[in-house]
Amino acid sequence: MSRLPAQQRRSQLLDHAGDLFSKVGYARATTAEVAKAAGVTEPIIYRHFASKRDLFVALIERSAERTISTWEKHLTDAKDPAERLLRLLSDNPMVSPGGRDDYKVLLQAITEVDDKDIGAAVKKHLDNLHAFIAKEIKLAQDAHRVTTRFSAEVIAWLLIHIGMGYGVVAAMGYGDHGADSQGIHPQDVVARILVGKAAEKA
Repeated sequence: MSRLPAQQRRSQLLDHAGDLFSKVGYARATTAEVAKAAGVTEPIIYRHFASKRDLFVALIERSAERTISTWEKHLTDAKDPAERLLRLLSDNPMVSPGGRDDYKVLLQAITEVDDKDIGAAVKKHLDNLHAFIAKEIKLAQDAHRVTTRFSAEVIAWLLIHIGMGYGVVAAMGYGDHGADSQGIHPQDVVARILVGKAAEKA
């Protein structure tokens, strides 16, 4: 067992816990199994996390940070607010290769939100994503690329609702729910409603 700096060890433990939780579920996974997967003894876990619940909370917090970091990278060279918004619409972390496992863990929190700490972590996670999306919508509204009939805040919640609904159906393994017989995807419909003909050009 190699000795890693504390932050690196914490990240490693989160990686293995996330992998395990996404496969067997939060309730069934044990810290002993996380330790075994990470190649450490179980007491090492408790040096970094007070409990399995704290480990789970840290995963929920990290998934939001990763999502926002990924979005920021993907939006860097966008030409205008409409293009930024279109890129954001096409980057649902619940179905992307980099975010899928993170969000399988988040979905398990549905059964755990009565726990005060887990519920608070889920709320913070969604609030952070909402704030990011609302900021992008407001930029597009200020540039007259998105309707101002509805507030950026409520449109952002609408996109979260749609994105999570799509992600849940995908996580359930349902087959061809992503497009109709003409190849039109729900994402295309949302993009066309939000940014009009710019979506068709994209």
